[in-house]
Amino acid sequence: MRLFVAIRPPKPVREQLLLLMTGVRGARWQDDSQLHLTLRFIGEVDHTHAEDIGLMLESIRFPKFKIALEGVGMFERNGRRSALWAGIAMSDPLVRLQHKIENGLQRLGLEPEHRSFRPHITLARLNSGTGSTDDFLADHAALTGPVFPVDHFDLIESRLGPKGARYESLARYGLE
Repeated sequence: MRLFVAIRPPKPVREQLLLLMTGVRGARWQDDSQLHLTLRFIGEVDHTHAEDIGLMLESIRFPKFKIALEGVGMFERNGRRSALWAGIAMSDPLVRLQHKIENGLQRLGLEPEHRSFRPHITLARLNSGTGSTDDFLADHAALTGPVFPVDHFDLIESRLGPKGARYESLARYGLE
């Protein structure tokens, strides 16, 4: 099982993001079902580990909080453009929740996440044939959106296929 922990933004926020997805030739734009804020990518685990992860996530107690969109950007991997994203404004509650999840996963024996937490929602996957992203990045640099509540997070299974990843929520964990 290929797993990650994420927050799904509410429908109005996803609709706002879907409207942005144009203007970059060859970009593989995400669809509505793929829009999420990853709190922690876990990767491949067997069913026993998945159950342990689910129990650990169920034990997390954390208050509800709010977050908002903030800007856009691009990730590069090995000097090549790999993804366009919409940023999420950094907030203390978001960082604390992410740390709680990270610490719990490490206590279960998972390797620590070595990348720093940069809250974002991936909008498009890019490759060497993708056209210029300059106009997209300039046009949406000041992206904002309504503040939205975070009252739960999900454990999601990612299934890779010829048309990209398909996601299925395995469990939802409510915040207090």
